[in-house]
Amino acid sequence: MLSIKDIDVYYGDAQALDGVSLEVEEGAIVAIVGANGAGKTSLIRTIAGINKPARGEIVYRGNPIAGLPSYKVCNLGIGQVAEGRQVFPTLSVSENLDMGAMLPRARELRAKNRERVLALFPRLQERLTQAAGTLSGGEQQMLAIGRCLMGAPELVMFDEPSLGLAPSVVQSVLATIHELNREGLTCVLVEQNVAVSLKLASRAYVLENGSITLSGTGAELLADDRVRKAYLGM
Repeated sequence: MLSIKDIDVYYGDAQALDGVSLEVEEGAIVAIVGANGAGKTSLIRTIAGINKPARGEIVYRGNPIAGLPSYKVCNLGIGQVAEGRQVFPTLSVSENLDMGAMLPRARELRAKNRERVLALFPRLQERLTQAAGTLSGGEQQMLAIGRCLMGAPELVMFDEPSLGLAPSVVQSVLATIHELNREGLTCVLVEQNVAVSLKLASRAYVLENGSITLSGTGAELLADDRVRKAYLGM
């Protein structure tokens, strides 16, 4: 579904990604594991069209997308739930959801997708007229995911979805991602909770200093001594 080959990304003279290659199969959850500063968010932003690679290929459903503007990438069916949630704080929950449905691909599905999102997150139904900035962190994360789903994506990239959330809310958010995947959504998951993300993932990659250093199934990396020592404290 998504193929990345030998991409390099720079911020000025600083190299953020160095020859990164990976594959995302349709229907999979693919985890990207790495320490802070390893390049995980840079990778997500490059796929999304926010960063432009200096070299390499990004192919989605057989079509090259490297360097396309982000709105075109979104309209092809690639959604992003950004780190830090990034809801529109002064807009209501309802207005935030409407913003997600502005893509041409999503307009005809607006009512159906809204119904789906509110069924998935009943709390948002209760908060439709409330300003998004007054929601709790967990509610804002629900809204960020819901707004992304309003765009009718076929692949969603989740960047640190549990960051700053209470443990009970974390479990709910990750369970939601698992459920969405079971319904057919392809997911790329960047998550600080390495053990949980590897348990969810059918495929996983370790990103260190801008380069992929390990890859395998989630179970294989969960059992790998290097991963256990570096990220699980074992």
